[in-house]
Amino acid sequence: MARIQILSNQVANQIAAGEVVERPFSIVKELVENALDANSTQIDVVLEQGGVKSISIEDNGIGIEKEDLFLALSRHATSKINSPKDLEEINSLGFRGEALASISSVAQITLTSKYHQSEMAFSINNEQNITPASRPYGTKILVENLFYNVPARRKFLKAERTEFGYIDSLMKRLLLSNFDVGFSLKHNNKLIYNHPIAKTNEEKNKRLKQSLGETFLTQNFIVNHQVNGLSLVGWAGLPTLNRAQMDMQFFYVNGRVVRDKVITHAIRQAYQDVLFHGRHPVFVLYLTCPASMVDVNVHPAKTEVRFRESQAIHQFIYKALKQQITTPMAEKTVDEVVPPAPAREFKQQQWNFSNITPSARGSFATAEKLYQQPTNTLPSQVENHISPEKITATDADIDYPLGFALAQLHGIYILAQNKKGLVIVDMHAAHERITYEKLKTQYEESHIKSQPLLLPQNFKTSETEVKIVLEQQSFWQALGFDLDVLGEDTIVIRAVPTVLNKENTEGLIKDVIADFNEYGSSDRVIEHINEVLSTMACHGSVRANRTMNINEMNALLREMEITQKADQCNHGRPTWLQYSIADLDKLFKRGQ
Repeated sequence: MARIQILSNQVANQIAAGEVVERPFSIVKELVENALDANSTQIDVVLEQGGVKSISIEDNGIGIEKEDLFLALSRHATSKINSPKDLEEINSLGFRGEALASISSVAQITLTSKYHQSEMAFSINNEQNITPASRPYGTKILVENLFYNVPARRKFLKAERTEFGYIDSLMKRLLLSNFDVGFSLKHNNKLIYNHPIAKTNEEKNKRLKQSLGETFLTQNFIVNHQVNGLSLVGWAGLPTLNRAQMDMQFFYVNGRVVRDKVITHAIRQAYQDVLFHGRHPVFVLYLTCPASMVDVNVHPAKTEVRFRESQAIHQFIYKALKQQITTPMAEKTVDEVVPPAPAREFKQQQWNFSNITPSARGSFATAEKLYQQPTNTLPSQVENHISPEKITATDADIDYPLGFALAQLHGIYILAQNKKGLVIVDMHAAHERITYEKLKTQYEESHIKSQPLLLPQNFKTSETEVKIVLEQQSFWQALGFDLDVLGEDTIVIRAVPTVLNKENTEGLIKDVIADFNEYGSSDRVIEHINEVLSTMACHGSVRANRTMNINEMNALLREMEITQKADQCNHGRPTWLQYSIADLDKLFKRGQ
């Protein structure tokens, strides 16, 4: 007897189900995506015991004809693709024709459907028995007793609450990619939510609140960027709104929920320098691109994609977010976000890479330089310190975003007035960002400008630190320092960067030496040069209890308005806060 045999359909389907049906979450995902592909405008999901006992998905889509019901539960049977060429331009969420067959091999399934051009509804089950039924136009699929015939797999399921949590998270993602569809979710006879079609901003905000919380509604900026057939729109959280996990990151490619290393890296690069270490941004972003440019057939669950021009996609996303993050919030304008059409409606668009230079297709490490925005500086303002400049009558008539300074509070905060109300600025955090951006710009252009000290300073230190000074002389010069060594334990400071405060230069040198010691080789120092510059900026900025006059404070405000990423310091903390007149009235209970 031959040892190699063709597997039976039942065994083959159960093997396929191992990839497609991992848990109740997988079933809900596949069936809801099928409902969306059927042009449904209302989808109702009903669960029992986290979906293990039963899952019901009901829609009002185009339905399935009686003649197609036999094939509906068969493997590799689909209405969405016909040829290998179709795989290159997939415009639907489902396409493999495996989901229903895989589900029916590990659960009891009943499919009831009424085709939109038919007068009767019909039902089919695992035994392929078709019977007349009664229902409105659309389809209802009932899945019961998951893994009833594969008890070993059922043991790997988690607690009911956990399994429901997976499905709830999925539904929240689908809510935000299909504003033109109404959704309801019930669990154990309890209505979790019922969202009608979201036509207005208020209805869209309700969905955003459901998925990301109320805080996101007031702490985000609008993304709306189009180039060469690519479009990125949506909402991204302010850097100060961040998470310890990546659980509030919603990214869609042509209406499909995906995760991708290229996308993740581009977004992380865009938020560089404005987030606390180990924190993650919050966003809801929609990328639209020609279907031929993205391969969605690379993962069994279709949650990962592969881009044909991954570097161009990376640079596009990076630039779109970078432009918004580097613009001070005081200067941003608010636009309405119009999410792209669902995946089922995407059409082929013209793809043009003609103006993307070869360098733009380089490594991710080049992203920062490729799209670095030039930093403007005001002559002699906030250089070594905040230089006072008198405000003229003409200045007073200008509507500056951060307004005009009123006073200084405890040598830490600047109080200013603008048209909206009260502005409070953390002067050290603000000046730290200004100094940091200047250092980065000068370093990238050639080297950081230095200023000789009238009297060289020297201090005793360890032999290890002296050795680091000698080994990294070229870097010290590039950073704007002129250092010398006397004997085995003395460092002489002859010049320091012009933009830095000249106080406590010894402490600054020691901290930069500590950075060099941590990063080791020259290559590692280059990789972490921003961390070194951040250390320098922190030391070189105005300190707490530094008394400033009104003109100095106004000079700092004007410098903030033209500095990239001025809304956060180098460590991700906010540099200023706005309180409107309404906010102040509420604090004092005026009008109540």
